[in-house]
Amino acid sequence: MAILETTPRKETAMPTTPRKTGRAMAAFFSFNHKTTSSVSSFSNYLSPPTPTHTFSESMMEENIENAEEMIMKWDPKGSSFTKFVSLFQEDRKEAKEFIKCVKGLRRAMHFLISEHSGSSKLVLAQNLMQIAMKRLEKEFYQILSANREHLNPESVSSRSSRLSLTESSNSDDENEAGSDEQIRAAGESISEVERLSVIAMSDLRLIAECMVSSGYGKECINIYKKIRASIVEETLYRLGIERYSSSQINKLNPEALDNQIKVWLNAVRIAVTTLFHGERFLCDHVFAISDSIRESCFTDISKDGAVNLFRFPEIVAKGKRSPEKVFMLMSLYEAISEVWPEIESIFSFQSVLSVKIQALSSLDKLGDSVQTIIIEFESSIQKNSSRIAVPGGGIHPLTNSVMSYVSLLANYSSVLSDIFLAGSASPTQMPFPESYFESPDPHEADASAVSVRLAWIILVLLCKLDRKAEIYNDIALSYLFLANNLHFVLENVRTTNLKILLGDHWVAKLERKVKLYAQNYESMAWNKVFSCLPEKSQATISPDMVMTHFQQFKTAFEAAYNKQISWMVPDAKLRDEIKVSIARKLVPAYREFYNTHLTTLMGKGNSEVLLRFSPDNIGNYLSDLLHGNEVPGDSSTSNSQTSRCLPYVVKCD
Repeated sequence: MAILETTPRKETAMPTTPRKTGRAMAAFFSFNHKTTSSVSSFSNYLSPPTPTHTFSESMMEENIENAEEMIMKWDPKGSSFTKFVSLFQEDRKEAKEFIKCVKGLRRAMHFLISEHSGSSKLVLAQNLMQIAMKRLEKEFYQILSANREHLNPESVSSRSSRLSLTESSNSDDENEAGSDEQIRAAGESISEVERLSVIAMSDLRLIAECMVSSGYGKECINIYKKIRASIVEETLYRLGIERYSSSQINKLNPEALDNQIKVWLNAVRIAVTTLFHGERFLCDHVFAISDSIRESCFTDISKDGAVNLFRFPEIVAKGKRSPEKVFMLMSLYEAISEVWPEIESIFSFQSVLSVKIQALSSLDKLGDSVQTIIIEFESSIQKNSSRIAVPGGGIHPLTNSVMSYVSLLANYSSVLSDIFLAGSASPTQMPFPESYFESPDPHEADASAVSVRLAWIILVLLCKLDRKAEIYNDIALSYLFLANNLHFVLENVRTTNLKILLGDHWVAKLERKVKLYAQNYESMAWNKVFSCLPEKSQATISPDMVMTHFQQFKTAFEAAYNKQISWMVPDAKLRDEIKVSIARKLVPAYREFYNTHLTTLMGKGNSEVLLRFSPDNIGNYLSDLLHGNEVPGDSSTSNSQTSRCLPYVVKCD
């Protein structure tokens, strides 16, 4: 039909010859299936109703007369208007009457072409329809332009959860979409901004339905796409979403990349749940008359911006890898995963499938990159070849860095679980050493893959620490080094999410290892001092033997004290436990020997020197130890390779 075509009309009179007019009208009402895809779907709405006995010629002529009066009153080219005045802003009740008159005009034209194709009224009706469509086209543009604030994605998105504005596109005159009853039904809590948003959406729908039904959908659709696309582009720009290429991302320094990732993380949820959700809701509402139009509009408005939004994480994932970057990548992975249900719902049209494909591709690339970085991190632990001994047997920098890293990984256990389940992240370097500690029960939690993986990384560290302990010349200091570092590992596990992942049994077993190394240190460092005292104090022991025992004890204690004054136990609780254990074994035994043989030494020439190590003084000396105090000439460590190997539970060769 000429009136149903989607190209702009020339406002010229049609021929008045009845025969020619009849042919023109026949062509006018025949639907052209070669029009654009967006409009071709309108045929379902445009089949002329079958005339009934109620559609008399006089009634149709009356419809035309009523339409002429209303349409000419609001003719945008009328001389009475010095500037454009919006019908829908001036009088919404009259605007609805205008729509009603257009519907009546359309029914009259269908009736006349089927019953009286030669009627001269068809020429008038066609001209009136063109004028009416020009008016509605301008109204549609005016409402979209003037209500940008009320139709912004945030407003529309919030409206969608509170208001139900999806009435049938074939609603009758008494219950038209956008009626005041709808606004009242929204409740008294609706604000003025919300009220204006509802009105604008309702008016847009009325106009869209009228124009599409009359064959002027293309004009309406073009206006809608142009204005709404600019809003999407503007909103994404305000959110900080730019069109980055791989080369641009790779050129960013770490700080700039970190900032850009933070911007994206702050923007993605807003973009999905507010911007694109709002646009989908608005498209669905305004163009409820046609599924194909809704899809076409939403696709053209949102597709490019959404694809660009989800391309950014993939570009980052393909960039340079580093251990610290894994947390950024997991944050990106988590952000996409959290909004994935909304992505599936909003971008459900086949024409926007590329958006979902891009989001999934980014998840895949992020997951691969995370797994690769973790594997490379494990390898870096195994390859650490530093032969510098930590002074005093303290915490090795490798222990500190690895446990800090693993503790942070544990905070992303849910994300890691998804990544590991999607890929292959099982340790492959060697069989898992059950002899050291059992792997977490894979049936205890969904995060079992994460538990095993993190336990494995810790094991790699402990094996490396065993090698680091061989650097020390003093075996007692080697054991103290192991006790310190394993205790550091244990405390990190206890105070982070690692405890949940590894479990109480894992913790208990490591606790026993710490105690064992502490006992080994104590035995190796103080056995010589203990051996200087007789097993039992004997009253019959000779004065010379008593003097020998005191002399040997003094010499051994001084040597142990001077050596261990530079050793350290950074953890105060562990340090106190070790010193209390030594004191409980040493002080009572020495006190018994001291009190029993004190009189034997009285009067000897060097008794004051020998006896300055009283039981009380011994306790004071012990309290000074393991704080890492430096003393001149200490040579308890060495960088040289030794041939011995500590009796470690796990064979690390």
